[in-house]
Amino acid sequence: MPTLYIFSGLPGTGKTSLSQLLARRMGAVHLRVDTIEQALRDLCGVQVEGEGYRLAYRIGADNLRLGHDVVADSCNPLELTRREWEQVALDSEARFVNIEVVCSNNSEHRRRVECRSSDIPGLRPPTWREVQEREYHPWTRDRIVVDTAARSIEESFVAVMAASGG
Repeated sequence: MPTLYIFSGLPGTGKTSLSQLLARRMGAVHLRVDTIEQALRDLCGVQVEGEGYRLAYRIGADNLRLGHDVVADSCNPLELTRREWEQVALDSEARFVNIEVVCSNNSEHRRRVECRSSDIPGLRPPTWREVQEREYHPWTRDRIVVDTAARSIEESFVAVMAASGG
């Protein structure tokens, strides 16, 4: 049975590095909502709202139905999008694993946000202020929480694999 690994977390927590490592090691499809949204802006001139997520859901479902594991990489800050990702897995007869990536050390999180550059052409990374002000709903369901503040990405990967039964 294929698995949908649903990543969530604020910018700068390490979720893209961790989700890419997971996809690489598992041979899974990696869907990054930032890439999809920037492509919509660049190619279609769209003021992006929820279109990036909706496209990612469809691409993810296609791959799950083919039997591929899928790693969904997005901030996923809303209860609504978290449930929609879960529904993608259920509709595709796949299992899902919710993974929230956090950085509990506020100064380390700020340093990461302020020192990073975007690897997606045209995408401007958020400022520290934008990260702090971002809407992010509290969780109401079980998930794996990985704190990257004092862990390497490799150590975080091992923690995710152990907690997810992978």
